[in-house]
Amino acid sequence: MPSFKIDVSTAVVFVATAPAPKLVNKQTGEIAMDRETGAPLATVGLLISDEGEGNLYQVTVPNTGVPEGLAPGTPVSVIGLKARDWENEFNGQKRHGISFRAVAITPGI
Repeated sequence: MPSFKIDVSTAVVFVATAPAPKLVNKQTGEIAMDRETGAPLATVGLLISDEGEGNLYQVTVPNTGVPEGLAPGTPVSVIGLKARDWENEFNGQKRHGISFRAVAITPGI
């Protein structure tokens, strides 16, 4: 599936939820790994506000791109943010949505 770059150069971005391991399987606790680098993946909730509108996004980031001490309310910059649509079938039900991925998150605006 193609991915699309998201321009956040004029946006204000804050951490909404602290980084947490991205799980492949909640029952086993298996952590998702980056296919290219092998780094464990984390999910960070980001509040992105631009042009008078704010939205909350759950963004997947390799652990190598997540600085220590990110806490809710921390202003950050997002590097390489992309969106990709997805679709799958689970227990006979089709599901779809948009996933968000970034190369890194850095402190400060």
